[in-house]
Amino acid sequence: MAFSKALILALIFVVFAIVKPSEGALNAHYYDQSCPAAEKIILDTVRNASLYDPKVPARLLRMFFHDCFIRGCDASILLDSVVSNQAEKDGPPNISVRSFYVIEEAKKKLEKACPRTVSCADVIAIAARDVVTLSGGPYWSVLKGRKDGTVSLASESTNLPPPTFNVSQLIQSFAARGLSVKDMVTLSGGHTIGFSHCSSFEPRLQNFSKFHDIDPSMNYEFAQTLKKKCPRSTNRDKNAGTFLDSTASVFDNVYYKQILSGKGVFVSDQTLLGDSRTKKIVEKYAQDQKAFFREFAAAMVKLGNIGVKKTGQVRVHPRFIN
Repeated sequence: MAFSKALILALIFVVFAIVKPSEGALNAHYYDQSCPAAEKIILDTVRNASLYDPKVPARLLRMFFHDCFIRGCDASILLDSVVSNQAEKDGPPNISVRSFYVIEEAKKKLEKACPRTVSCADVIAIAARDVVTLSGGPYWSVLKGRKDGTVSLASESTNLPPPTFNVSQLIQSFAARGLSVKDMVTLSGGHTIGFSHCSSFEPRLQNFSKFHDIDPSMNYEFAQTLKKKCPRSTNRDKNAGTFLDSTASVFDNVYYKQILSGKGVFVSDQTLLGDSRTKKIVEKYAQDQKAFFREFAAAMVKLGNIGVKKTGQVRVHPRFIN
C-alpha cells in the first residue's frame, strides 16, 4: 500500500508531537534544547561550593527536602521575607537551612547562558542530586520542568516533621504528601550526611522522662559522648553539636548501622528501630547499601514530584518574585 509524501510527513509530525516533552510535563530531557548546558552549570557550581565549604552538601539536600515538604517543590524556600510577610526560610525549622548562595550563583550563571529558562525549583532538585552523587551516593535522572512559586509563608514551616517525631507521626506526615512508609525510612537516610546542633537532640540527654534521665533507646556511651559535646553551660558555643553519623561527609548506609547500635542522633532516627513497620527496612539498608542507594534514588524522584507547579513563572532571581 503506497503512502503519499504528505501523509508520511503528517505521521512524522504526529509522532514527534507525542514524544516531544511538553511544557506542562516533567521530563528528564526538558532543557535539552532550550538550555543544554544547564546541568553542567549547576554541577560545576555545586562542586566548587562543596570544595570551599564541606557543609554545602547536607545543606542543599536539606533545602530540597524542606522545600518539597512545605508547598511542594516550587523553590518557595528561597524567597526573602518582606515587611508584610515572613517567608519560609525564616520559619524556625528552616533556620538550619543555609547555603542559599549556591543556588543564587548557579541561577546567575544560568540566566547568562539561558535567560528566563531554568526554574529555581529545578535548580534545587538538580543540586540535591548532585550533592548526593558527589558525596559517593547514587545518581538518578532528575525530572525537570517545574515552575517557581510566588507564595512563601513562615507559618507553614511548622508542617515539617521535627526531630522529635515518633514512627506513627512520621508515617502520617509523609503519607500526607503521598509518600509510603518505605519512602519515609529511605529518605531519612539523607541524614547520613550532615550536622545537628545540640538543641535538636539535647532533650534526649537529660530529664528525658519521669522514669529515665537519658532516652533509654539511646546507646549509653553514645549519650555520654553527646553530653560532652553539649555541656549545660551558658557559655557553650552556639555552634556546638554532632555529625549525624560517623562518616558524615560520605553518602553511605552507616546511618542505618548506627540506628541498629542505638546511635541515632534524633528521636526520629532511633524510633525507626522500635516499630515493626520500619525496623525491617532499617535492617535491610544496614546490610545492603546497594539496595539503599537504589531505593533512595527512586524516593528522591517521587519526592521531587510533590506539589509540582507546571505553569507559572521562572524566577529571574531566586530571592524575589518577578
